[in-house]
Amino acid sequence: MSSTDNRPVRVRFAPSPTGKLHVGGARTAIYNWAFARANGGTFILRIDDTDPTRSTEENTQIILRAMRWLGLDWDEGPEVGGDFGPYWQTERLDIYRKEAMRLVAEGKAYYCFCTPEKLEADRKAAQERKDAFQGYQRTCRDIDPAEAQRRVDAGEPYTIRIKVPLDRGDVVVHDAVHGDVTFNAKELDDFIIFRSDGTPTYNFATVVDDAQMGITHIIRGDDHLSNTPRQIMVYEAMGAPTPTFAHISMILGPDGKKLSKRHGATSVEEYKAAGYDSDAFVNYLALLGWALDGDTTIVPRDVLASKFSLDHVSKNPATFDFKKLDWINGQYLQAMGDEEFSKTQLVPQLMAAGLEQDDDVDAAYAAKPEWFDLLSSILKPRTTLAPEVVEKSRFLYMGEDVEFDEKSVKKNLAKEGARSYLEAARAALEAIGADQWKAASIDAALEPLPEQLETNKRKFYGAVRVAECGNQVSPPLGESLELLGRNVTLARLEKALPLAE
Repeated sequence: MSSTDNRPVRVRFAPSPTGKLHVGGARTAIYNWAFARANGGTFILRIDDTDPTRSTEENTQIILRAMRWLGLDWDEGPEVGGDFGPYWQTERLDIYRKEAMRLVAEGKAYYCFCTPEKLEADRKAAQERKDAFQGYQRTCRDIDPAEAQRRVDAGEPYTIRIKVPLDRGDVVVHDAVHGDVTFNAKELDDFIIFRSDGTPTYNFATVVDDAQMGITHIIRGDDHLSNTPRQIMVYEAMGAPTPTFAHISMILGPDGKKLSKRHGATSVEEYKAAGYDSDAFVNYLALLGWALDGDTTIVPRDVLASKFSLDHVSKNPATFDFKKLDWINGQYLQAMGDEEFSKTQLVPQLMAAGLEQDDDVDAAYAAKPEWFDLLSSILKPRTTLAPEVVEKSRFLYMGEDVEFDEKSVKKNLAKEGARSYLEAARAALEAIGADQWKAASIDAALEPLPEQLETNKRKFYGAVRVAECGNQVSPPLGESLELLGRNVTLARLEKALPLAE
């Protein structure tokens, strides 16, 4: 796209439904979405499903679900339609054939009748001659078009090849990330655009789609950079404007090798299942190769959608840092209000674990909103991933018979003086009426006891905490006892007495 091209911005994300949406593809989708939003443009989702052996409807649905979870709303494509459809390549085969026939008729492409055996023999001969150019020898390039048509009509197998101009100079890709990248045109053979089985090649189909859909910017992984000169040849043959290319670097694992399953989760679905917040995940992926200003780490979705630009995309590979992702996720959770955390993180996780029996989040929350919000207020600062709330909350769902962690009992309850700690705590807490059963009152009642018992706070609170929560590691004690309620709190103290020395 030249500087004089004033077409409205149109970008696309075109995954192949041959598997799940992986981290690299998700980042590409985020960059395209953000670029469209920042420029008042159109974001198109297209399904490149021309590999019939691996493309499935199930995989398409997996990709659509992942896109919805990421919050990347598309303006044209599956489920929303648009003026430039169909948006599945398998439904566009007639379009590709028609365009290929046009190029043949205009002398910009031609029929090739060379058999695989002939092509292999030519390649070997070129190698033996040590020719500088060892690609297709253009054997069929100058066959008279009328003769070629007669051979096609007679049923002779053929492919269709692009006719690369013999005087074409070097192909310069004006890349928005890498700058100008030059390819020697002499290394470009007359490549196939239509196979003998009647299907288009990737480099042809994708250009026809992008040209006909008016795509102005192609933002994709730099593994596609080597395809670009061939694609530019197709744009030029079609007489279509060449878009601006932006090839983004690959994502590496912590060991400096390309990110793969051996490093950990690679698909969006796995991160969703692990309990990551979608806004935090989008924020983190956006930072893998792009920066707002070099310092800012937390980039909310609305900022990304207004400030994203290609000139802030790095050409250097990005390293996937799992600890940084976790930290960002924790920051997003901690920034939530108590009600939001309850409804989007806490209650759904408790329901999934079977601790809350209701199957409707809103209904479950509405039954005891103050209880959930208090629990959220003490769990948020201690939560990195949503599923962590389950084990931190489990002690609240055990009634009067809390499960004890043996090590915690041995370290805190089976100790000299522990029984007196529990008895003193019970007496102090019994004095608090049900209508006054709040964390502040509970903390105030317990606070003077260690000194009165001539012990230290660690020993006293350790014993009470294990008696009530079953474990020496739990959320703040006052709030925990408020959440347990007066009756359960006193009953647990009573039941823990036989464990105390």
